[in-house]
Amino acid sequence: MRAPPALAALAFALIAALASAQAAAPADGATTVVIVTQDQAALRAAARDSAQQQALLWQGDLLELRGERVDHLQVYDHRRERAGFVRATQVRRVSLAAADAPELLAVLRFLRDQPGSEALGIAYAAAYLRAAPVAAIDADPFDAIGAMAERLARRASARQGQAGDTAVAAHLEVVAGYGVIMNRFERDGRIQQCYDGDAYRRVLAMQASVLQQARAVLALTRHDCIDPRLPAPERQQLDEARAELLERVDLMVLPDALKNRIRMRRAGVWSAVAFARARHGEDGSVAAQRAIDALAAVDKAQLGEADATAYADAALRTSASLWAAEPAVPATGARLALALSAGRPGETCLALTDAQHDAAQPLLRRCSFGRVWSQSVAVSPSGNALAVAVQPLAGWRELWVFHRVGKAWVADALPASTGEPELGVIEFAGWVPGGTQLLVAREARVDGRFQRSFELLRLDTLATVKRADRPEALSSFQRWQDPRWRRLTVSLR
Repeated sequence: MRAPPALAALAFALIAALASAQAAAPADGATTVVIVTQDQAALRAAARDSAQQQALLWQGDLLELRGERVDHLQVYDHRRERAGFVRATQVRRVSLAAADAPELLAVLRFLRDQPGSEALGIAYAAAYLRAAPVAAIDADPFDAIGAMAERLARRASARQGQAGDTAVAAHLEVVAGYGVIMNRFERDGRIQQCYDGDAYRRVLAMQASVLQQARAVLALTRHDCIDPRLPAPERQQLDEARAELLERVDLMVLPDALKNRIRMRRAGVWSAVAFARARHGEDGSVAAQRAIDALAAVDKAQLGEADATAYADAALRTSASLWAAEPAVPATGARLALALSAGRPGETCLALTDAQHDAAQPLLRRCSFGRVWSQSVAVSPSGNALAVAVQPLAGWRELWVFHRVGKAWVADALPASTGEPELGVIEFAGWVPGGTQLLVAREARVDGRFQRSFELLRLDTLATVKRADRPEALSSFQRWQDPRWRRLTVSLR
């Protein structure tokens, strides 16, 4: 019995391509097809190398076998609707008989981890799903399809405009013919390609091993495969679903490296959930604490070079929303305070008040569509400045500083870095006695690289006076850092 269409959905193009061949197939349904194994193989009008080229074939292309001429095979390409001849050394004959399914699976397992052979591997996966009996099909082929499709999507995203880009584009066309869907969207001026994850969802629906499930969950919860244009309500639903998926993974039996990856992904996802809940007026404290706990559980001694970037990413995302885990504490005895009120739909307005000026007639009023973390308010001992954390995006947090310049009050928003918001946090780290300087810590991902700095700023202009990549390199940080900042920050990890 063959795999039903529901199970072998990824092989639907293969089945369609074999429609004419099946009519002449033996009673048991066994069929031999041809899979192209080399890129830029020529489909020619006659069985000689000097004959006119009909089409250019790529690894993974499926051809119907119609005959043989010396060192060429006569074939028909259903995808391009072209007939012709191809050199026998550039293709591989594949039997779709049930007895040959184990051989197809063995080749698939070999190709699974071969960079550059994704299209060929997916072609073998489709052939195996077509040949194997239903009872023999487990999560293995779908795990392999997911791994190869995801790797091909990463190659396509990374190699835009580079040598080999033509081959990658051709491989994407080939796998699309096997039902492998890639989602495309623009991110940071580049086209991001992401596998839609159908094979991985099939893995989770089957009796897969814990290792296979963990790999599937990691692939289905990637941060960089979320369309940045997704509306906020849909983004929150997606984040909640990602968090639920990650919590299903049993960490006890996983290797240490995979445990760390799950924990780091949990930290980033739960942080996004905390931000979304708080932004919609819900309690985000539980989600924020889960993010903090997941990051704290990462065993840094078991982090490889490839995971160092993922750890920095998880730490930044956790840092962005960590104020959600802190209870609101009313300020007592402070010369300045902030009164929050609703502005336009989705907007929060901040009114700076003191003993002589209430919220009705504040010293200064500013509004933001970001999440204002009122529990982060820090007032300078001199009473001439107030700092508060404002988070406009799940992975981006700014520092708003209300300060007096001459006789006027002004409010400045300090970003985590210059340029387009990508991923970053800036934290208030302390007031320097004298009322003229303050300490901040910044960390951001810029052009794919993580940058961290500890800075001493002038309070009047907010210009940087001194900067270091370690807090101990600045004497001001050693002497005047805020105890609450030191307790909460993850920049000292």
